Amino acid sequence: MRDNRTWTAEPTAAQRARSVIAAAWSCAVTAEGGREELVAAHTVAEDGRLFLEVPDDSPLPGAALCAPRGEPSAVLEFADVAPVPVRNRIRARLWLAGHLAVADGRFAFQPTRVVLRQHSGAVVVGVEEFAAAAPDPLATAEARLLTHLADCHGDAVERLTRLVDAGSLYGAVRVRPLAVDRHGLTLRIERARSHGDVRLPFHAPADTVAQLTERVHVLLTQAAAAACPRALRQERTEAENQ
Repeated sequence: MRDNRTWTAEPTAAQRARSVIAAAWSCAVTAEGGREELVAAHTVAEDGRLFLEVPDDSPLPGAALCAPRGEPSAVLEFADVAPVPVRNRIRARLWLAGHLAVADGRFAFQPTRVVLRQHSGAVVVGVEEFAAAAPDPLATAEARLLTHLADCHGDAVERLTRLVDAGSLYGAVRVRPLAVDRHGLTLRIERARSHGDVRLPFHAPADTVAQLTERVHVLLTQAAAAACPRALRQERTEAENQ
């Protein structure tokens, strides 16, 4: 049974931040030694610390030697890019400011400030809240799931638009799946000169791909019902209640 005290229609900013890091393949690091892009170099501990594997020619070791107490300040930047080609693919940017320290041959980054910027604006995430949050259980599978939905089930995406308010679809030239998390699916509605996003919440959170499949099927069932004439829907309802 769902706990209505804790279930929400969308992830918190802290959960969103952790999901961005979990799914990101690369990050940019800015420290005293300059700025560099690291690919497949970061991991995240449960307490929110990030560990970086840096190449031999990285300026970070030099920055650590020259910094007071050997703990250089740094800023890590992550970009959340929509896996499906859409207009304006950057869904969010995440900045973490903090300090680097050498631990077990790796650089350990301790965040002291976390800022998440989405289309709705920027929000400062509390460091303790960030450390306590968990990434969305679908975060690392999201790219594969959305790509499959867009490439193989375009008809299903079209049917889901029946759940969208008609005003939001006015002038639409294309609808694509933009994002999915345990709480819902977001569609990007593109018009000739603008675009907008519509979120379709699930009736219950999905923690596995199997549960996500069931949640999407429920949405498609709701979309089919929305397409029926009112009299037909009423007739079906009466038949089901007999």
